[in-house]
Amino acid sequence: MNRYSNTKTLNTEDGIEYLTTTRYPDIPRSTLDYYVITAVGDRYDTLAQQFYKDYTLWWIIASANTLEQASLVVQPGVQLRIPGDISTILSNFNKANK
Repeated sequence: MNRYSNTKTLNTEDGIEYLTTTRYPDIPRSTLDYYVITAVGDRYDTLAQQFYKDYTLWWIIASANTLEQASLVVQPGVQLRIPGDISTILSNFNKANK
């Protein structure tokens, strides 16, 4: 799977293709959210697979939790919010990246 498959591409007048910036929506808290305490070996992509059945939605969990670590790996013992209303989040993502 290409990590840029959802990133829009554009072409310059010279025909050079480039990737646009992906815009992620704000993810407000919801009564549908889950909260988990992470364990050793947890990663955003494996949590996305567990909760959403789609590892490519890792960015939803990462965006909802303002941790400043630039990695898919999550420190053990951290409470994470797992957003429950992914249909609204994906709709907002698609609108922001038209």
